[in-house]
Amino acid sequence: METIGSGAVSTTFRDVQNSDVALLTGTNTTANHPVAATFIKQAAKRGTKIIVVDPHRPDIADHAYRYVRIRPGTDVAFYNGVMHELIRRGLVDEAFIAARTEGFEALKATIDSYPPKLAAQIAGVTEEEIVDVAKTFGEAEAALVFWGMGIAQHTHGTDNARCLIDLVLMTGNVGRPGTGLHPLRGQNNVQGASDAGLIPIVYPDYQSVGDPAVRAKFEAAWGTELDPKAGLTVVEIIGEALKGDIKGMYVMGENPFISDPNSNKVRKALAALDFLVVQDIFLTETAEFADVILPASSFFEKRGTYTNTDRRVQIGRPVLELPGDA
Repeated sequence: METIGSGAVSTTFRDVQNSDVALLTGTNTTANHPVAATFIKQAAKRGTKIIVVDPHRPDIADHAYRYVRIRPGTDVAFYNGVMHELIRRGLVDEAFIAARTEGFEALKATIDSYPPKLAAQIAGVTEEEIVDVAKTFGEAEAALVFWGMGIAQHTHGTDNARCLIDLVLMTGNVGRPGTGLHPLRGQNNVQGASDAGLIPIVYPDYQSVGDPAVRAKFEAAWGTELDPKAGLTVVEIIGEALKGDIKGMYVMGENPFISDPNSNKVRKALAALDFLVVQDIFLTETAEFADVILPASSFFEKRGTYTNTDRRVQIGRPVLELPGDA
């Protein structure tokens, strides 16, 4: 959202069949996104060059033109080296950059200090690998990027994503068939939740909390006054609870004790709360800290919609009655 203005994909699984090159990074696609992997494997058979960059060799690398094993945590250095080589070879889309982007000169100044030789030393790869990735991606008429939780759920996750977005923007690979960015979501309705406004800085449809006109519109629709300040992120919530600034918490369909970073810190934060409600279909580890535990309904037992990582909206219909007091 910070870089391109929308927290969603700009392409689809199927569009990889129109790509000359597809870069996959931080994703074990065949295991976690088998539908996407099917389209990627079909595209590889038709001639799409698949580049896989990952510290651990995923099965999808069996179908790759090139697999690059980087050191864990060196994604930024690696992609800075790739972008450095793209600029050096003149493989950037100057017209697209001028018409559709901002801040390219500042980016260029940053990556100027990451020549392939240095980037290769940091990432634990060869200079030739960085040069080949840059040349292959930059010379493609249509190229796209798939990335997974290995990129996002990381100490430098935001910077990792920025690098991939910059890579696509500087080569003009967005807005045409076979191009774009496709972050592969980690849960089954993350995209739907994001679209519905379950992000602390936006209302539904990615409308800014900080925009008075937007806030007034939702206040009128919902019949209540809304806080003009953005909410806290998951990490910030745990920090505020630990400091005692958050006294109570309602956790629904989430298990922060397991899923949040630094479980020891989360344990202390949950224990510090004055009151905790947990609502779930399972008795989770987080529920062990709860003052009240409420039953929830599963997707088999309720009506609603699910938006997958491809932004396809699917309706869910109940096939079972709600059990007990769920």
